[in-house]
Amino acid sequence: MPKQVDHAERRALIADAVLAVIARSGLEEASVRHVAAEAGVSVGMVQHYFRSKDEMMRFALERISAGVEERLSGVGELSARAMLRALFLQLLPLDEQRTREGRVALEFISYATVRPELGGELRDNARALREYFAAQIDGGPLAPEPAATGLLAMLEGLGVQVLSGQLAPDDAVAAFDAYLGVVFGPAE
Repeated sequence: MPKQVDHAERRALIADAVLAVIARSGLEEASVRHVAAEAGVSVGMVQHYFRSKDEMMRFALERISAGVEERLSGVGELSARAMLRALFLQLLPLDEQRTREGRVALEFISYATVRPELGGELRDNARALREYFAAQIDGGPLAPEPAATGLLAMLEGLGVQVLSGQLAPDDAVAAFDAYLGVVFGPAE
């Protein structure tokens, strides 16, 4: 009887190896050879599931997004302000997993500056986040689009500052909460 192979599980194993290599050593080290070694599989297996490094990178980025969405799925019904704060807390590098995701995201942003095709996906993700933020803010004291752009910039900037050790996570959360006060008015 031939061995049954779970292709989704193998792709996930390889994607997790990509994330581990990038978080530890940077994007330039995420070669097929290094990823295969991290995953404990052959180079041929990695090449079987991903035809190119870019395809491997895209899948790993999608895996991060899916993880954030999964963590957010359990928050339940929240006010717009509370939902934006919950999202921020899932994206800010507050623990080992989110720190790894933050490092990888930062590497992808850098990578996109020289790989325009990947940059398109990142731009689409950022646009979708801004639109989501603007929809949550609509009706507040600030115009939704500029306020949403400010929230996204603050999220990314605070994340970089926490990742680089320039700012403690608690201080980043306090700064974000203060900006939410500007966007939505004082907390009730």
